[in-house]
Amino acid sequence: MKTTLAIMAAGIGSRFGGGIKQLEPVGPNGEIIMDYSIKDALEAGFDRIVFIIRKDLEKDFREIIGNRIEKIADVAYAFQELDDLPEGFTKPADRTKPWGTGQAVLACKGIIKEPFAVINADDYYGKEAFVKIHDYLLQMPEHKTDVFHFCMAGFILGNTLSDNGAVTRGVCVVDENDNLIKIDETPNIEKMDGKAGVRQADGSVRWIDMASNVSMNMWGMTPDFLDYLEEGFVKFLKELPEGEIKKEYLLPTIIGDMLAGGEVQVKMLESRDRWFGVTYKEDKADVVKAFRELIAAGVYSEKLF
Repeated sequence: MKTTLAIMAAGIGSRFGGGIKQLEPVGPNGEIIMDYSIKDALEAGFDRIVFIIRKDLEKDFREIIGNRIEKIADVAYAFQELDDLPEGFTKPADRTKPWGTGQAVLACKGIIKEPFAVINADDYYGKEAFVKIHDYLLQMPEHKTDVFHFCMAGFILGNTLSDNGAVTRGVCVVDENDNLIKIDETPNIEKMDGKAGVRQADGSVRWIDMASNVSMNMWGMTPDFLDYLEEGFVKFLKELPEGEIKKEYLLPTIIGDMLAGGEVQVKMLESRDRWFGVTYKEDKADVVKAFRELIAAGVYSEKLF
């Protein structure tokens, strides 16, 4: 069975190589985080890479990474645009905010026809998650049966915190078989003396187990989910309040609603790898150091491809 990795990169900005913090070089030869994700995905067995970008980003994107990856993998492009809306809808004049990760994945309709994983372009997930997602995709039904069957990578909360400030994490609630029940979006989680907590208005701290599993927007899905997204996007747009220009069609919300309605079963696959990302400007130095350590430990070679 063929499998595809879809990388959501439409929100990273035009001419992103010139200073967008998430995609500045972090490897010894100018590699960006996406290079490492693609390396891990191909090693895990994924057959194809689909970049989800904007049309105005295409030239720069191909120059910085796309043309290089096309030499080692089967690559396709999907385009997420603000005005790419279902018949009967038009973009609000003042809307500048993207429509969200649900629309990003929907842009792959007609391009992805096999089980696929989806990730953020600017997050480092580690090797274990790609292997587990890929292997699970091979076991899942290729299409919906009684319900959809998905999987997701669950990272250890303590492996995803920043030393430089608070973060928002989707804390996973699972049953005894690691099937996802719901995701609790939890803002303002801080690292405090080796523990994780959220400061309350009264000055107290709500502690969260550092061993909790959290979602970092890494999912494994079947291609018929794209039809579901298409129908759901129409409903989302119909229900938008007049004058609302910021609300987004988001994967965690969509899948949370599906879980509540009994429309999907999601297997949570725990990864014990450390997640890296550049939430704060100060995080970049930590990410560069972490990749140096991974190379020194033999996880990656200095010349990645």
